Amino acid sequence: MDIIESSIRGLPAFALYFVSSLALLALFVTIYIRTTPFRELALIREGNLAAACSLSGAMLGFVIPLAHSVAQSANLADMALWGFIALIVQLLVYFAVTRLMPGIAADIPAGKTGPGVFLGAVSLATGILNSACMTY
Repeated sequence: MDIIESSIRGLPAFALYFVSSLALLALFVTIYIRTTPFRELALIREGNLAAACSLSGAMLGFVIPLAHSVAQSANLADMALWGFIALIVQLLVYFAVTRLMPGIAADIPAGKTGPGVFLGAVSLATGILNSACMTY
C-alpha cells in the first residue's frame, strides 16, 4: 500500500508538468504555423504529405528537448525556460532551412514530399542535438 500512496503523492506534480508541457507544445505549434507562409493544418487535412512531414518533424524536434527538460529540470520554471529555448531553436531551424533552400516555402504547399521530409528531418535532428546539449 505504501507504494501506491507514494505514487499517488506524485500525481499533482505529474499533472502540473504534463499540462505545462502540453501548453508549451500548443504554444510552439501555434507560433510555428503562424511563422510559416503556408497553412500546414489545412494542407495536412487535404492530404499533403510534405506539410505533414514538415510539421511532424518540427513538433518532434521541439518535444524531444522539452521531454529532456521535464526529466532534468529542478522546478517548473526551469523546465519552462528550457522549453522556450527549444521553441526558439526550432524557429531558428525553420528560418535557416528556408534561407538555404528558398524554394522550400513553395515546395511544401505544392506537395513536393522531398523538401517536406528534409525540413522535418533537419528539425528532428536539431531537436535531438538540442536535447543532448541540455546539460545542467
